[in-house]
Amino acid sequence: MNFSPSARPSFRRLSSLVRIGDVTVGGDSPIRIQSMLTSNTTDVAACVEEIVRLDRVDCEIIRLTVPNQKAVDALPRIRKGMQECGVSRPLVADIHFSPPLAVAACEFVEKVRINPGNYADRKKFEIREYTDAQYAEELERVEATLLPLITSLKKHGRALRIGTNHGSLSDRVMNRYGDSPEGMVQSALEFLRILRKHDYHDIVLSMKSSNPIVMMQAYRLLVQRMDEEGMDYPLHLGVTEAGSGIEGRIKSAVGIGGLLVDGLGDTIRVSLTEPSENEIPAAQAILQAARARLYKADLISCPSCGRTFFDLQTTTAQIKERTAHLIGVKIAVMGCVVNGPGEMADADFG
Repeated sequence: MNFSPSARPSFRRLSSLVRIGDVTVGGDSPIRIQSMLTSNTTDVAACVEEIVRLDRVDCEIIRLTVPNQKAVDALPRIRKGMQECGVSRPLVADIHFSPPLAVAACEFVEKVRINPGNYADRKKFEIREYTDAQYAEELERVEATLLPLITSLKKHGRALRIGTNHGSLSDRVMNRYGDSPEGMVQSALEFLRILRKHDYHDIVLSMKSSNPIVMMQAYRLLVQRMDEEGMDYPLHLGVTEAGSGIEGRIKSAVGIGGLLVDGLGDTIRVSLTEPSENEIPAAQAILQAARARLYKADLISCPSCGRTFFDLQTTTAQIKERTAHLIGVKIAVMGCVVNGPGEMADADFG
């Protein structure tokens, strides 16, 4: 079997810069970490408490669901509560099924996320063949549905994420492209072309799936298609519904980390079935391991074996605790002469 090098260079893909309140995404900005509230949006006190917890662990962008008008009405009260607590993180309204809610939310949040699979379409699970003319008519309908949102986004200076999900592609896309990475990409491109037609460009894109293999294929294909059309919008990376515990973290690390080492990604979320603040250390660890953003010292230590003549595990734990604050410093703790000299050669300390 022949193995070829990565199709992409080892440096980060340069994307356009998108401003989300006081936080920038893309360009030469750090790769941002975000999360999503688990609290009911209408429970203002619970939302503010959760936002404060996320702020303390350095979550940079915070998303919350907006499923109805009561949730829209709660947004200014949540903002007021944040201000009273001294928190100024940008908020993202997560919208499904209801274009009017997206338009209304623009007044109160820095960014809106819509799902192209259900923003202008209701899933009917219909199997039919679309002629090119019929497909074009469907896209005209989608455009008409998007126009009020584009106007509101521009009016308030807000950003937009086109958040494609593998599990919620429209019947139109499913019938033409199938339940596939190609279908995910085409779903996003349909919306992206409409936004560009109306000179709106504060856009972030995501291609999420619970299967990290499908997710990686979709992101890579999206970048290829955007390159072909001269687009450079930033990417939000994530494996949706990753689960909890070590399984959820490893699944996220495979999907997100695989793209980061390809130079792809401008903001990430690790989706865990746990308190939202638990997602932030996991995201930081993935960025650290991929050398994409450093938060602490880089510790290299061998697993130990019979050639080791001291308590390597205890020594490593002590060194890790005392040096974690040395961001970017590479420290090697090795147990024998087999790999030790080579591994320590490019370390700052060993």
